[in-house]
Amino acid sequence: MILFDLKSLGHLTTGSLIERENRFLATAIVHGQIQKVHIADTGRLEEILTPQRELLLLENRPGLKTDYTLVAAKMEEGWVLINTKLHSTIAKKAIEAGLLGFRPKKVQTEVRFGKSRIDFMADNMLIELKGCSLVENNICLFPNAPTTRGARHIEELMAAKEQGFEAAILIMAVRPCACFRAHPTRDEAFRTIFQKALQKGVRFFGFFIQIDTNFTIRYAGNLQLC
Repeated sequence: MILFDLKSLGHLTTGSLIERENRFLATAIVHGQIQKVHIADTGRLEEILTPQRELLLLENRPGLKTDYTLVAAKMEEGWVLINTKLHSTIAKKAIEAGLLGFRPKKVQTEVRFGKSRIDFMADNMLIELKGCSLVENNICLFPNAPTTRGARHIEELMAAKEQGFEAAILIMAVRPCACFRAHPTRDEAFRTIFQKALQKGVRFFGFFIQIDTNFTIRYAGNLQLC
């Protein structure tokens, strides 16, 4: 199942990472020149954004502070999506295609509930999406950095469940692994609320995506809890 064509973003090219300067900025060698690269992912990504890593880059329009935007990084398993701005579009396509076990009549995005905006509402189901890029010992782990926002959203899902809505956590894994679990050490509050939510009836769904040789993102199977 095709979920997104990266070529639709604009002109893509490749480069080699020099270093990550901060959360949002990296430098890379592109066509023999040092260029500034915007990173649209605030995760640590320490095992991915290493020096000399091959990068897939989108050329930015003139006038911006950076020359390119990071789209993906080349790992042993192939290209890995590193751009959280694309997550919602990709996941929405998967939900519409029946990822949740049904084809919803309507999928809304950025739905206001409580004090938060939840990523999706598919018919009567509120869904919070989390992208997962960290793999350790063949296990997909989230979060890779502390996320008070993530814990708050899961609390909202539990509240929604109590009010009669269906509620679900959706994990989109951008790298292959055997199964998923909340990271045991990087955010204790998230891990605790994640387990509590499952006990309260919030559902878990997970799926893999893969970038093929034509830079098309495809559905690559379901991700299970460990």
